Amino acid sequence: MYVDAAELPEQDRHTAWGAELGASSHLWETRSATEPSCPRPGTATRPQRNPDKEGYGADHPVMESLSWYTAWQNGKEKLIAYQREFHTLKERLRIAEHRTLQRSSELNAILEHFRRVVAEANGSRDALSNFSDETQKLLKDLTNRKSLQVPNIYYHMPHLLNHEGSLQPAVQVGAGRTGVSIVMGIPTVKRKVKSYLTETLHSLIDKLSPEEKLDCVIIVFIGETDIEYVQNVVGSLEKEFSTEISSGLIEVISPPATYYPDLSNLKETFGDSKERVLWRTKQNLDYCFLMMYAQRKGIYYIQLEDDIVAKQAYFNTIKNFALQLATEDWMILEFSQLGFIGKMFQAPDITLIVEFIFMFYKEKPIDWLLDHILWVKVCNPEKDAKHCDRQKSNLRIRFRPSLFQHVGLHSSLAGKIQKLTDKDFLKPLLHKIHVNPPAEVSTSLKVYQGHTLEKTYLGEDFFWAITPMAGDYILFKFDKPVNVERYLFRSGNPEHPEDLLLNTTVEVLPLMKEGLEPSTKDRHLPDGFIRIGKFEDGVAEGMVNLSLNPISAFRLSVLQNSAVWVILNEIHIKKIQSD
Repeated sequence: MYVDAAELPEQDRHTAWGAELGASSHLWETRSATEPSCPRPGTATRPQRNPDKEGYGADHPVMESLSWYTAWQNGKEKLIAYQREFHTLKERLRIAEHRTLQRSSELNAILEHFRRVVAEANGSRDALSNFSDETQKLLKDLTNRKSLQVPNIYYHMPHLLNHEGSLQPAVQVGAGRTGVSIVMGIPTVKRKVKSYLTETLHSLIDKLSPEEKLDCVIIVFIGETDIEYVQNVVGSLEKEFSTEISSGLIEVISPPATYYPDLSNLKETFGDSKERVLWRTKQNLDYCFLMMYAQRKGIYYIQLEDDIVAKQAYFNTIKNFALQLATEDWMILEFSQLGFIGKMFQAPDITLIVEFIFMFYKEKPIDWLLDHILWVKVCNPEKDAKHCDRQKSNLRIRFRPSLFQHVGLHSSLAGKIQKLTDKDFLKPLLHKIHVNPPAEVSTSLKVYQGHTLEKTYLGEDFFWAITPMAGDYILFKFDKPVNVERYLFRSGNPEHPEDLLLNTTVEVLPLMKEGLEPSTKDRHLPDGFIRIGKFEDGVAEGMVNLSLNPISAFRLSVLQNSAVWVILNEIHIKKIQSD
């Protein structure tokens, strides 16, 4: 495996989020899963229509469903189109900024040369006498300027200025496809025992539909400078995947030898051997080259490895999950818990990530550096680690179950054996996950076997507690007041369908206590909370009256003793999206 995930497992401080494939993406459009299969006592049974005798009118459920699906599909396609257009504009700006910085570095180098020439000429009056007065004045003005220089890639990798083609692939095979939704990056290096690259590519490609094959690019990065070896790998891939390469689905690249700096005098850190430090340092540089090449090709970039297998329908799952979070300010979506496998980024964010890695590529492995980026962006040094984890969880969102499984036994680090698998790969999902506002959660209920409320709110697990009693509560106190559009709380799960929340109400605490105009069904409570809903058949969902916003907290209050335990498998507090 290219990333040494055995040494770098997902740490407890990394908050893992995700979402279940299927109905959870559209929970607000239907409650069919929660409606009883038979009419309730005292209610009339709706007469059944016969489609053979009467046509499907505009109000027929089938036509309503088709209309809803058509509208949803059209909206989804428009969102994808807008994302691509926005990405194109951002990419043009990024390229322009990169070229400006490069020209700035070149001009500063020329200016420095002028300064040296003039300094030498000042020692000889005859040296400047051959220039006109205007030229002499221009040279003096240039050499007297003390403009500040903005650091860029050449500041951290100055050797790149010595060779013009240092940032151009030495080998590049493929059709150069761009404008796709997802770009997949697969770095691979020479392995002494066994290569898993062909099996990995077959797993990824075989699980793509014909339409999906047109909406992605798989980039194989050969992290070697031995041209003979690179050409052998390219030849093997061209023979095995000729159709995919000619169509643009697969591209193969390798870096020039001049891309790499001198790595012979690296400092040994964190108890790693010299060989391991060299391995992880080069690995960081490989990731940077691959990401820089991939950035301009699509909306999202997902990092994979050369020794994995993919789950069925992985592409559609990833794409739908990203669309579901289109209005959220995320930085990393995780589709595997191992190392750097299955980490997805938005293309514009790659610039920041690459710059950060270039600054510290000699210091730490890449997944540690990614965690540092999140810390810098959102963590307050005056707050505790728990608060920091909550803040980072908004940027780093985990999807469960995992979509990629590691299968390689022999690591790319020579001599290392790693029997490493993702335990979440085949695990059934007993909870549904959404992105909720950052909050501190608490409960008076007694938790069973570590199924905590915190894990449920963050999408890691379901909440399981022993028999609720009257007066028990579940509290979600937001880090800062939130404008909430609607809410959903679902209890029970397929393995324990009877562990429901019953006789329980939903309450909110508005930030502003004056001037409220709640609807007639809302109920003011002595402690300032307002009752806005209740559980029915184990589910509570509804809209939030706009006059109650912004809201400081949500609370679930148990009104009567229960005869059963309780499972809370789904929590969704949906914010109002700002324009």
